[in-house]
Amino acid sequence: MASASRLVTDKDFQCSTCHCVFTDPVAIPCGHNFCLNCITTHWDTNRLCSCPFCNKTFTDRPLLCVNNLIASVAEKFREPLPQQPVTSGAGYVLCNLCGANNTTPATKSCLMCLLSYCATHLEPHQSTPALMRHRLIQPVEDLEGRICKIHHQPLDYVCSNDQNILCYECLDRDHKNHNTVKLEVWMKTKLDQLKDSQEKVDELIRQRQEKIIDLQNSIQAGKTNVERARSGSWKAMHASIRYIKRSFAELQEVLDDKQSAVEAHGKGLVKEIEKEIVQLTQKNAELQQLQPNNDCIQFIQSVRNVRIDPPALTKDWDAESIDCDYSKVEEAVNQLQMSVMNEALMLCDPELPEMQRFSVEVVFDPETAHNLLSVSEDGKQVQYRQFGLTVPRNPQRFECVHNVLAKEGFKANSFYYEIQVKGKTEWDLGVASESINRKGEIRLSPQNGYWTICLRKGNEYTANAGPAIVLNFTKKPQKIGIFVNYEKGQVAFYDVEESVEIYAFTGCTFTEKLFPFFSPGADVDGNKAPLIITPVIVKQRDQRWSDEEYDDHDEDCDDD
Repeated sequence: MASASRLVTDKDFQCSTCHCVFTDPVAIPCGHNFCLNCITTHWDTNRLCSCPFCNKTFTDRPLLCVNNLIASVAEKFREPLPQQPVTSGAGYVLCNLCGANNTTPATKSCLMCLLSYCATHLEPHQSTPALMRHRLIQPVEDLEGRICKIHHQPLDYVCSNDQNILCYECLDRDHKNHNTVKLEVWMKTKLDQLKDSQEKVDELIRQRQEKIIDLQNSIQAGKTNVERARSGSWKAMHASIRYIKRSFAELQEVLDDKQSAVEAHGKGLVKEIEKEIVQLTQKNAELQQLQPNNDCIQFIQSVRNVRIDPPALTKDWDAESIDCDYSKVEEAVNQLQMSVMNEALMLCDPELPEMQRFSVEVVFDPETAHNLLSVSEDGKQVQYRQFGLTVPRNPQRFECVHNVLAKEGFKANSFYYEIQVKGKTEWDLGVASESINRKGEIRLSPQNGYWTICLRKGNEYTANAGPAIVLNFTKKPQKIGIFVNYEKGQVAFYDVEESVEIYAFTGCTFTEKLFPFFSPGADVDGNKAPLIITPVIVKQRDQRWSDEEYDDHDEDCDDD
């Protein structure tokens, strides 16, 4: 009952400044009581000595003395609260009044008494009028945590503004203009939100579990497909090799037959010519016998019955020739070779690791960079920036377009380097001649000294060959490799991760230094990522079959 009385009257012993039970209570001339420290602090921080409660002002600062009677009463309200209910090993709340060896579970907890009761000890709360007004709830452990520490009233409300739990008196003070709801209503709303969130999370989990299954199935299908593709490609390659070998043998026969026909035709012509030579020789001998002498009469009589004209030969030997030109055959075979090699390059370029061995050290040259391009300190990254810097003008710097060159140019021999383009929607890459125009509008083409490819709008790839050539990809390249063979006039671009050739300029004529050329593009369509010159890592091809396995597979294909 003492606890009930405390909850009803302890507010009469609260300081109106700190809202706690008095500590060293003192009375001031207007009759109001405060904690000694509270009223002293109030007067020390204000120009006038006034009552914080009624605002009455005092001319002189009153002398303060602790009221021992009020202090002793207030002290009783600071006595420890009743012990908190304990739980049994089974997890339910035990009755506070059943003794030390209590094992009786409580049926209700009282927010006024701050005790939990079993059915027997709860009976007074169900029959005594004064106790029947107490607030009973389902048994809980932390009863003190359900009482407002300032007003010692049950916490029945929740402030939606700051999510604090309040008692009735809190509503009329700090939370008077806030949106407050009953604790039960707030809890129901939150439980509904929790249930909805759990359902959404469960759905997200289910979707991701299904995605995992789908990915695992795709991985397994990929393993099956790659084995089928490997076996099918082996058979197709072997069949192609056998067909080429057979075609080569047939070509040899055709060439031999043609050569035999050419030789027979030539020999026939030789015989005809030799026959005509014999005739001409005989005629020449006859004419030699008719040589004139000093006797004119005798000469006239000797040639009178002899035909001295050359024999009539109908064959025009100037029109005769032997067809020994095999250039069309060579051209067709070379074309076949190029077609096969190009198709093989589209599958997997076996030459990329060899070209990577010509890798060189490449860094961006800040002296050539447009003033809206930012080059990293190590010279390995470049990206567009919104605001340009004041940079010295020099003949090497690009002024109208967002370009930059490498510091070092190359002349003769071969070189190779790689650039990461991951996350970009626009870029230009390639090589440029040393004498290119850097001050005005620039058209990228071999005629203007540029051998480049570019990306626009995130998925439009083009080779700037003048006219432009559209490039198609099944997978967006993340790293571009560039190989230049200066002597052969070749600039080739590779998708490094896929080990395939993207495009190649061939038959070029280089007469001056070539500089690696870059343009990261402007910051549009999310094109924020930098161009990064990356180290070249030579990719070693794994040996799929040993010589014995190759021979066995070869025999299997022959059996097929």
